Amino acid sequence: MRRSRSAGAWLRRHVSDPYVRQARAGGWRSRAAFKLIEIDRRDALLRPGAFVVDLGAAPGSWSQVAVSRAGAGRVIGIDLLPIAPLAGAVFVLGDVRSAGDSAAIEALLPDGGADLVLSDMAPNLSGVAAADQARSAELVEVAAEFSARALKRGGDLLVKVFQGSEFVRLRALLTSAFERVLVRKPGASRGESAECYLLCRGRR
Repeated sequence: MRRSRSAGAWLRRHVSDPYVRQARAGGWRSRAAFKLIEIDRRDALLRPGAFVVDLGAAPGSWSQVAVSRAGAGRVIGIDLLPIAPLAGAVFVLGDVRSAGDSAAIEALLPDGGADLVLSDMAPNLSGVAAADQARSAELVEVAAEFSARALKRGGDLLVKVFQGSEFVRLRALLTSAFERVLVRKPGASRGESAECYLLCRGRR
């Protein structure tokens, strides 16, 4: 009974969510598109002609935003889940934590590397805060390690992180690799969520 009530509450919130309605009206694959749109409006991340890698790309809404701003043929996404084709993007079905799959992405990049790496990766949440934060931290580290190999010098990384016991350590880790690390909490992130984004500018 408790689970069905919880599911019902989630469904009511989802149906009434203005970002869900806007996503449907605008043809975006999920409400997450508005998180990237808002950050890009503020920080001008997505420049025409930039090469962009989207980690954890499914269902493809961030790749949609990237294609609309960077241009066709400049966006590469990877996810464990299949992603419906998107004109202007290339999707790889794989795991960025795998050396082979990561190398496949890097092989598609121009000499010098990507201009921008996006990571909206999140673990399957268990409801146990300490465990969820540890799994989230691992994904931030994966994005940082991939960026160290695939991101050109001066390039940027935008990565999802959950505020908690690992936050300070992760921010320090990224500060050692980038000129500036800024915290962003877009309006489309639910207010009760610990989710935020670290915008890492200027890979050293």
